[in-house]
Amino acid sequence: MNARHIFAATISVSLFALQAASADQLLGGSRNSFGLPGGFDTPSAYSLPDGVIGGSTFFGAGGQRHSFAFQMAPRLTAVFRYSKVDDFYAPGDALYDRSVDLHLKLLDESGWRPALAVGVRDFIGSGAYASEYIVATKTVTPTLSISAGLGWGRLGSSNAIGAPFGDRPTPSVVSGSPINYDRWFRGDAAPFLGVNWQVNDKLTLKAEYSSDGYVDEVARASFDHASPLNIGLDYRIGAWSSISAWYLYGSEIGVQFNLAIDPRKPPFPSGIEKTPLPVAPRPARSADPVGWSGEWAAEAQVHPAVQAEVAKALAADGMLLESMALSATSVEVRVRNQTYPSQAQALGHIARVLTRALPPSVENLVLTSVANGMPISAVTLRRSDIEALENGNSALLLQNASITDALAVSAGPLRPTEGVFPRFQWALTPYVEASLFDADDPFLADVGIAASARYEFAPGLVLAGSVRQKVIGNLDQSTRVAGTDPVRSDLVDYQRNGNLTIPSLTLSWYSRPAENVYTRVSFGLLERMFGGISGEVLWKPVDSRLALGVEMNYVQKRDYDQRFSFLDYKVATGHVSAYYDIGGGYTGQIDVGRYLAGDLGATLSLTREFANGWRIAAYATFTDWPDTGLDDDSFVKGIRLTIPIAWTTGKPTIASFSNTFGMSSDDGGARLSVDGRLYNTVRKSHVGELYDNWGRFWR
Repeated sequence: MNARHIFAATISVSLFALQAASADQLLGGSRNSFGLPGGFDTPSAYSLPDGVIGGSTFFGAGGQRHSFAFQMAPRLTAVFRYSKVDDFYAPGDALYDRSVDLHLKLLDESGWRPALAVGVRDFIGSGAYASEYIVATKTVTPTLSISAGLGWGRLGSSNAIGAPFGDRPTPSVVSGSPINYDRWFRGDAAPFLGVNWQVNDKLTLKAEYSSDGYVDEVARASFDHASPLNIGLDYRIGAWSSISAWYLYGSEIGVQFNLAIDPRKPPFPSGIEKTPLPVAPRPARSADPVGWSGEWAAEAQVHPAVQAEVAKALAADGMLLESMALSATSVEVRVRNQTYPSQAQALGHIARVLTRALPPSVENLVLTSVANGMPISAVTLRRSDIEALENGNSALLLQNASITDALAVSAGPLRPTEGVFPRFQWALTPYVEASLFDADDPFLADVGIAASARYEFAPGLVLAGSVRQKVIGNLDQSTRVAGTDPVRSDLVDYQRNGNLTIPSLTLSWYSRPAENVYTRVSFGLLERMFGGISGEVLWKPVDSRLALGVEMNYVQKRDYDQRFSFLDYKVATGHVSAYYDIGGGYTGQIDVGRYLAGDLGATLSLTREFANGWRIAAYATFTDWPDTGLDDDSFVKGIRLTIPIAWTTGKPTIASFSNTFGMSSDDGGARLSVDGRLYNTVRKSHVGELYDNWGRFWR
């Protein structure tokens, strides 16, 4: 991911968020300072629309809160938050905290019945904001809503009415970030109340009676909590953004910026890619009797000429024809999609090209998707269906199609396309490396120049690497301290090197030894911090929701100059993995094995992916890494966000921007970072992804 992509994504998202508003209010309604619909401290029973991503940044008395909310399912909202709590340890000594919330909507509003929700705040984190609540919200008029609830923890610290479920264990704030389930709904409970009045399409007035007494803040610093009443307003700037201002605690002022994005609604909904070639109908039999009879197939020079024409047309459309088999009635093309985020869309473009280049007797079209030199899946279509349904129902075309393992079909001997291999590609681009939500600094970044190259000797045999040179930045100013036996926690020692570095240099071999089986072997400088050898085997039937994999690695830690020298640390690491396509864009994954620090354990992941390529994954790793009391690396957790560049620009590209927001120093539970892991390489061409995205076939 380079700076040009990041810049394009940032500008496009920002312009989209600030576009002129419609009559609808900001997606998800007015936000509280924790990133969810509500007042300031208090929640409402509302949630964001399904799939919507919300961001909020609050500045005010007591510190800062930067929240990232995601509506994981229609009733479940998750929030990741980075907070600065002023004067937490001593005057001038703040706590930088990362935490996670969950908000579950139990009932929708109906008639006289209010909406009802339950939530846990800071349930993974230090516990600085730990609280639980149950809340009901009723729309009194189309512009007026009232929320009332009962809170525990922080939300039970002012004017409590008792402890209905027993005392709350101490301490209330801990080092590290464990799951504090033993405190849920325990201790004093207190009522809270909130009122929202939408004055017009842009302005909403808010008032609340907060049950958060800010006990620790008052005790630690000159923090004046004179009143439980908070009042504020929310002003909508655009259809997707707003700014909020509050008068808080009877003594302080706070401001917040809110943003909401629906991944399913890009800035350019219709796309601005070029129009694909139309389907070319075959001539009448009387107009081309030789072509319809198949007699042309006996002419030795016809096949190379047809293949050259197909290769040229596909290259102009951003795809690579690796090989082709042609007979009088059938054709198989093995094509690498280098442009379209949706493989179904790529198949639609391939089918159109074939109708324009093939003799009329060819009826069966076998479209084989290729990734890293491996044939993945074969989609067999009838040419007559393509001609009949070009302007019709793509679902009917899918019903008549056959999707099988690429090794299970053949239209004849494959002929490699001339001039494809060996293949050399290179690029020179700017890069941005950022450290977001660090425990000591919210934002550090370097900017520089990166050169990358890729040489493919033959299908599946790839030599690839990159070099980069820092130009400007402040990542070397990080104050993070490495652990006693650093595996990942000494990342800053790698970032401090401003000289020319080699982030990776690998020789990889991808192959298909049998149906449903994929393999990868990679050797060299596998990533910035480790070099060695990595091997992987994946079992994944083309029509199965389940996939199983095994990965084994033997690696040595690289020196901080990131060239060809190594440190003394060596480790054998590996995992057995299971992947399951749950449906509806959700994928579950479990990895069990040995991590880079030698610790044993498992990682659980849940990913939601939208049809346009947006991906949000939550993960948690549990290992036998010893608890040092400073951080809990035996329990590593975080989220991964992937934004397709095509979403922000409207132009087709397989490039994307990805970042991981973790919640620990990552010595325990650390995995090797290897490019080209098999599951994500093959899944886009398998039945689940193809079915989900088949509506883009004619696009």
